[in-house]
Amino acid sequence: MNIENLLRDNIKTIKAYSSARDEYKDATANMVFIDANENPFQTSVNRYPDPKQSKVKERITKIKNVSKSQILLGNGSDEVLDLVFRAFCEPNQDNVITLPPTYGMYSVLADLNAIEIKSVQLDKSFEPKVSEILSTQNEDSKLLFICSPNNPTANSFNADKVEELIKGFNGIVVIDEAYIDFSNHESWLSRLNDFPNLIVTQTLSKAYGLAGIRLGICFASEYIISVLNKIKPPYNVNQLTQDKALERLNSIDDVNQEINMVLKERHQLSSELSNISFVETIFPSDANFVLAKVDDANKRYTQLIEKGIVVRNRTTQPLCENCLRFTVGTEEENKTLIKILNQL
Repeated sequence: MNIENLLRDNIKTIKAYSSARDEYKDATANMVFIDANENPFQTSVNRYPDPKQSKVKERITKIKNVSKSQILLGNGSDEVLDLVFRAFCEPNQDNVITLPPTYGMYSVLADLNAIEIKSVQLDKSFEPKVSEILSTQNEDSKLLFICSPNNPTANSFNADKVEELIKGFNGIVVIDEAYIDFSNHESWLSRLNDFPNLIVTQTLSKAYGLAGIRLGICFASEYIISVLNKIKPPYNVNQLTQDKALERLNSIDDVNQEINMVLKERHQLSSELSNISFVETIFPSDANFVLAKVDDANKRYTQLIEKGIVVRNRTTQPLCENCLRFTVGTEEENKTLIKILNQL
C-alpha cells in the first residue's frame, strides 16, 4: 500500500512552519537567546517549549519499545485524531467508517472537517462485523476507527477480526487504545511495523492519571509521523504538560501499582453489581469502567445524582439501551456506590 496516495494533495506539498526552536534546537545550552521574541525575565515558563518534546518521547520509547521517529504527541488524543483527519481526508469528498457504539469524538471531528460518516454497528456481542465493514468502504473511504478496548462497551475486539480489517481496508486504520493499560490483550504496537496503514493512539489520561494535562500519543510508521509533524502546530504541547508527563513516566512503578488496584476494584465492583436487584446484565470489562444494563437507566441515573453520585447514562447509544457506565473509583468510592445502589 502506498500511503502517499492516501494523502490530500495539498498535504503532499505543504511545508512545515519552522519555529525558532526548530532552527536552534538546544534550548538548554548556555547561550543568550534573543531569537524567538520571548520575554527575557525568568518565570520558569518564559521560553517556548521543545516543539519535538524530545525528553518525553525518549522516555516513551523505553516504556513502549517504539522508535522515537514513530511517535507524535498532541494536546490530548483529540488533537492527534484531528491531525489525522486533516492529513488524509478531503473535505466534502472523503468518508470515514465508525463502529457504534463507540467514542463520540470520531463523529464530531468528521463533522468538523466536513467528512461523511459511514457507520457499521457492532454485533450483539459488541464485536465488529468484518464483512459488512469491508463492503461498506469505497474509493473515498480514508479512515476506519477501531476503539479497543471499546468505549462504552469496555471489551477488546477479537484480534483476528481486527487484523482482517487492517489487511482488508484500503485506507488508514486507527486503533484507539486509550484503555489498553487495563487490558490483558496485547497492544497493537507490537504489530505496528507489519502494517503501513496502521495508526495506534494512546493517552496519559487514563492509567497514568493525567487527564488534566491533555497529552495524547500517536504511534505510526515513520512516514505517517513525518507527515503529521508537518501539519501540527509548532508548540502544541506546552512546557508544563511536558514536565508533568516526564515526571509521571519516570514513576512507572507507581503507575503499575495503581493499575493493579483499579483491576482489583473492577473485579470487586462487577461482583457487587451482580447482587443489585435492578441490574440485569454486567458486561465483561477490559477497561477502567464497567457497563451494566439496568431496569430503567434514566430513573437510576437521576436517583444516583440525587444521592451525590455521578455515573454516565449511555442509554441513548446503539445497543446500550438502559445501560449505565460506572468508572472504577477508589475502594471507598466503590463501597459508597454499592451501598447507595442497595438503598434504591
